[in-house]
Amino acid sequence: MTGGADHAVSEAAVVARGLSRAFGDFLAVDDVSFSVHRGEIFGFLGPNGAGKTTTIRMLTGLIEPTAGEGRVAGLDIRRERRAIKRTIGYMSQLFSLYGDLTVAENIRFFSRLYGVPRARRGERADWVVEMAGLTAQLDRRTETLPLGFKQRLALGCAVLHEPPILFLDEPTSGVDPGARRRFWDLIYALSEQGTTVFVTTHYMEEAEYCHRLALMNRGRLVALDTPSRLRAQLAQPVLEVVVDDPPRACEALHDTPGVVEAALFGRTLHVMVDDARAGTEAVRARLAAAGHTVHRLREVEPSLEDVFVARVRATGGAVVG
Repeated sequence: MTGGADHAVSEAAVVARGLSRAFGDFLAVDDVSFSVHRGEIFGFLGPNGAGKTTTIRMLTGLIEPTAGEGRVAGLDIRRERRAIKRTIGYMSQLFSLYGDLTVAENIRFFSRLYGVPRARRGERADWVVEMAGLTAQLDRRTETLPLGFKQRLALGCAVLHEPPILFLDEPTSGVDPGARRRFWDLIYALSEQGTTVFVTTHYMEEAEYCHRLALMNRGRLVALDTPSRLRAQLAQPVLEVVVDDPPRACEALHDTPGVVEAALFGRTLHVMVDDARAGTEAVRARLAAAGHTVHRLREVEPSLEDVFVARVRATGGAVVG
């Protein structure tokens, strides 16, 4: 599986033009425009309160925009909201499966719910079972399944009716890394078959798998491009710092001249600086003065997390509260 590459696209599956949504005096989404193409895996990122969920609710026909327009699978998000709900697939982090039903019973139930023709239900059920690796779990009550199996079953049920567009809202939240990787293998298989996948995630390694990424903050779209191009657009150099006590070292670097941002990155620090050479000297000196031994300090390629932090900071920071 490869991620973050340019993706050949043909026609727009989702179009948003000037979408805005106000709740009283609060403007949750402010003049957002983008398009998603057929077969594309489109990642939607942003901190809490950025407007991601509100945008998705408008696109999936759950709420009407205050201003702007959009189309999903050729359907108008204002006039054809009911048709959109029937056409798309949707999977949230709060699985809608019925725990007291078996795997097979859930598949049969959602086949009827989504209007799969009776003549095709058996074929579609077999496809879901094979795709999700559930052959040995068919008679098991869904509530007893490990989270990874529940996740794959929920995905299978969401695509039983072969929707052209699939919306996934934080679908791998709480799932172990191995299960997340297997889930993304399924997403790639669906994309290769022509399904458009619109996914929100807070895992930066998952964002790397998307063909393009949209980043929202404070209701506005602040970045839109491929993962590789977003990384290349980051103006400030990033230093990787290895010390014995990263949290305390991170605190020590606050307000250091030339340091734009310092953050924990796994067991290391990523420090964004105005200038690589001057920043290296400033970081080394400040940490030495604070009693930290620096085991390694080098400039590295920025990660998507670095890009995320920089873009959010540059657009007013995340909404607090």
